[in-house]
Parts: sequence; structure tokens; C-alpha cells
Amino acid sequence: MDDDLDQALESVGPRLRALRKLRETTLAELSTATGISVSTLSRLESGARKPTLELLFPLARAYGVTLDELVDAPPTGDPRIHLRPVTRFGMTVLPLSRRAGGIQAFKLILSPGSRRREPDLKTHEGYEWLYVLDGRLRVVLGEHDLVLAPGEAAEFDTRVPHWFGAVGDEPAEFLSLFGQQGERAHLRARPKAKGGG
Repeated sequence: MDDDLDQALESVGPRLRALRKLRETTLAELSTATGISVSTLSRLESGARKPTLELLFPLARAYGVTLDELVDAPPTGDPRIHLRPVTRFGMTVLPLSRRAGGIQAFKLILSPGSRRREPDLKTHEGYEWLYVLDGRLRVVLGEHDLVLAPGEAAEFDTRVPHWFGAVGDEPAEFLSLFGQQGERAHLRARPKAKGGG
């Protein structure tokens, strides 16, 4: 039982870092929102400080998740995964995976006009893969300014300045796979048949 508790506590740091990166929030912004010092937040994310309820409550509130989601509490007999969407600033994020560390999967929906018309490019550690399900998604990636349609995908190193938003009057709905630096999604496709078929 102690091993399970230690393992759950060790996974909190990577989970906190992944949530912060997903929301494109700095440690300073999170400190202001929670009242927890930047150094304490940094130590929590790195695993140098063990999480306590006094620290986890304001973090769960700031991220719009439950304590169970922060500590990856063991299942209580119900095999269903109860993932809760978070909506902020016209963007709805639905986590599709619960694994701490490794590649995280999300479904995102951007409302039209929900993000600034002028892109506010951000950078952070990691690697991201996007796949558009519905609507059109504008992706500004370094010097590239692209519009992706349903069925199109993009993958990039998140240290390259980037931004994305919905194009037109319809929401943009897409899947995102996000991993720490060096982890990439690999797509495989059959080669085209010779003769144009």
C-alpha cells in the first residue's frame, strides 16, 4: 500500500507540469492564481517537494480538475473513465488519456472568434501532433501560417513559437497528442498503388 501511495505522489509532478503546459500558463501566472510561491510550484513539478492537500486543492481549482485526477487515484470499482472537459476562454479541452508522463491525448474545441485575431505565439518543452476532426484550424508555427481542414494533421516541436485558432464561423475540433521533448507520434500509411489507383 505504501508503494502505491509513493507511486501516486511521484506521478503528481509530471501531471502538474503537463496541465500547466497544456494551458500555456507560466509558473508566475499559476502562483498568482493559487497563492503558492513559484519556487514551491517548481519543486512540486520536479518532484523535489511532496504534494499536500493544502497545495493540491488550489491547484485542482486553478486547473478545473478533481483531486483524483491530480493524483491519479486508483479506480473504485467503476471501470469507466470519467474525464471532465474544461472550458476556458472559448476553448474546451477534454483529456482522453490519464497516463502521467508519456504522450497525453486531448480533444479540443475552439469556438469561432474565441482567441485573439492576432496570434500570441507561445513556446514550451514538448512535441505536439494535431489532427483536425471538424471545422478549420489556423496554425501559426514559426514563420508558417497554415489553415488545416478536416483530415489534415500537423506535428511540431513546441519549442518553435506556435498558436492556433478557429477559422470562419464554425468551431474547430481537433485531437492533440502532446509528449515531452523527443516523444513523437508516428503515422504510417500504405504507399499509393502504382498507376494512379
